[in-house]
Amino acid sequence: MFIVYILFSESIQRYYTGQTQDLKNRLCEHNSGETTSIKHGIPWLLVWSAQVDTRKDAMTLERKIKNKGAKRFLESILN
Repeated sequence: MFIVYILFSESIQRYYTGQTQDLKNRLCEHNSGETTSIKHGIPWLLVWSAQVDTRKDAMTLERKIKNKGAKRFLESILN
């Protein structure tokens, strides 16, 4: 089981999209600064997640979200 997720940083007003098998651990890594490319946005808040069966499905969904943009993706599923 894989999880595709979208995080939001209020401090920099940005979204981050990723995928993992352990969401709780991954969120801790993001908020502890272990992910150096996004440590400037700490704290990151989980705003959306979805479980998929395979890594291939996770990568496909992650790419779909990134191509559309996380904000527009979220708006489209809420409407």
